[in-house]
Amino acid sequence: MSPADPTPTPHEGVRRSTAPAASAALRVEPDHLARRRPAQPTFDDLGTPLAGVTFVVVDLETTGGSPADAGITEIGAVKVRGGEIVGEFQTLVQPGVPVPAFIAVLTGITDAMLVDAPPLAVAVPAFLEFATGAVLVAHNAPYDVSFLKGACARLGRAWPDHAVVDTARLARAVLLRDEVRDCKLGTLARHFRATTTPNHRALSDARATVDVLHALIERVGTLGVHSLEELATYTSRVTPAQRRKRHLAEALPDSPGVYVFRDDQGRALYVGKSQRIRSRVRTYFTASETRTRMAEMVGLAARVDAIACATPLEAEVRELRLIGELAPRYNRRSRHPERAVWVKLTAEAFPRLSVVRQVRADTDAGAAYLGPFGSRRTALEAVEALQAAVGLRTCTERISPRRTTSACVLAEMGRCPAPCVGSVDVEGYAPLVDAARRALLDDVRDVERALLERLRSLSADLRYEEAALWRDRLDAFARGAARAQEIASLAGIDELVAARPTAERGWEVHVVRHGRLAGATTVAAGVDPRPAVDALLATAERVEPPEGPVPAALVEETVRVLRWLESDGVRLVPGPRPVAWSLPAHGAGGLVARLLAAGRAEVVRLPSGERSLRPAG
Repeated sequence: MSPADPTPTPHEGVRRSTAPAASAALRVEPDHLARRRPAQPTFDDLGTPLAGVTFVVVDLETTGGSPADAGITEIGAVKVRGGEIVGEFQTLVQPGVPVPAFIAVLTGITDAMLVDAPPLAVAVPAFLEFATGAVLVAHNAPYDVSFLKGACARLGRAWPDHAVVDTARLARAVLLRDEVRDCKLGTLARHFRATTTPNHRALSDARATVDVLHALIERVGTLGVHSLEELATYTSRVTPAQRRKRHLAEALPDSPGVYVFRDDQGRALYVGKSQRIRSRVRTYFTASETRTRMAEMVGLAARVDAIACATPLEAEVRELRLIGELAPRYNRRSRHPERAVWVKLTAEAFPRLSVVRQVRADTDAGAAYLGPFGSRRTALEAVEALQAAVGLRTCTERISPRRTTSACVLAEMGRCPAPCVGSVDVEGYAPLVDAARRALLDDVRDVERALLERLRSLSADLRYEEAALWRDRLDAFARGAARAQEIASLAGIDELVAARPTAERGWEVHVVRHGRLAGATTVAAGVDPRPAVDALLATAERVEPPEGPVPAALVEETVRVLRWLESDGVRLVPGPRPVAWSLPAHGAGGLVARLLAAGRAEVVRLPSGERSLRPAG
């Protein structure tokens, strides 16, 4: 690697949207005719600040039919940003069907008014261009949005998937029952003294909705809702007591790292990570956090501690370590790394396969390990696959080469080499052990051949359910072996330094020792990275070689480090000692890739009646 020669990362361009060029029946008011409102106050940066969001408040008049019919008769919209109206859009629409009499009475829109109106194919694309890049707002938004989506479907046009805010839902969450009798637009317009009275015409109703939106934003702002994300998810489920705890986040750094919620006795409740600690922690005190358990956790929290990290990988690793160390009650994952299980080739006169929870330093005595596995069931599936290929004994007793015992049922059936009754001695049993060890450590070809032959035989006999069981067993073995071989390869390296370019054209650098993240730093763009790398090597954690094939860290940590090393752009940094990092040529990684490719295929019947595989989809 040549860290001083980073590959530039192009910056994304800024796209500016403009109002559509309207036909004579479409009216778009220019910005200099826009009505003015006081600007919203400046908020702290949390998600997307509301002061910087462009809203398009829309209202439709329709024929009252199904949204799939797209019976739109009028579209009215107001574009607002920072409390200021910056444009308006209004057009009648020819729906292609007669306007029902009761709709004409309600809205005042008649068939005669729509004779020269633009058709759906003109009006809807014009509105969508007007609303490009904005958040849609409507009163009872599901109704209006469903008609717009129906129109897009009829026109064969993809829906732009705007973020949507529903002022009716927001009002129901914000206002108390003794304030307004209902949350209809007319009621809210009167309650908030809107400058426009809604009258079932699209532009008037959209203007009234703008006033309602601003009043609701002002109302929820006093409750700590200052971002688009908070506004879109706001509900009254968040209690005032929870919102008052927002001060717990104020002293936290707004940088990458790990945070720990603690109760009034200092016990860890929850550990998390974020690119921006303060912004992330503040969301726990708003409706942006929708997990029920998190609301309960926040109710118990008395303080939040933070650990700033140099890189996202360091934050991931520190989170894992803290969860394993503190076992917080509200973290569901990674709290019990000791529950992982392994498949072990035992070290004894007649070795067998066993599911164990601990890896011992007995590989020199002949033991070998496969895994780890997340459950005992998956480990047993891998045992079945390996057992079917190599034919080791399956009994659990320790067998002495100097005395015999009674035969088991499998020995009587001829499905076991039966060292228990002296049918095979240690030398005769050794080739089976060597085959099992090769499959575990560096060569899975024998297992792959044996099980694929079994799958073909079962499929030929139309025993598809049994074939699926063996397919799953082969998959469990392949993944466990690949994981073990990857971990062992990294755990055996004394020191490895790697760097990856950042979006800011700098570098994030990590030191890995025996599979453990020993140090992390970042180098700014244009700065020679070598002094920083040298300083990192001098201050990185000292890591003793592990005993056995496991890394000097939690296995999950080593897996995270491996995934980072395999990510795009990572380069190895030359160090004082050469690094030999490799995987077996016939290891399980290739088998996993082949199984994944086979999983993306489906069985098809050819005209001749034969079956073949083809890519799915």
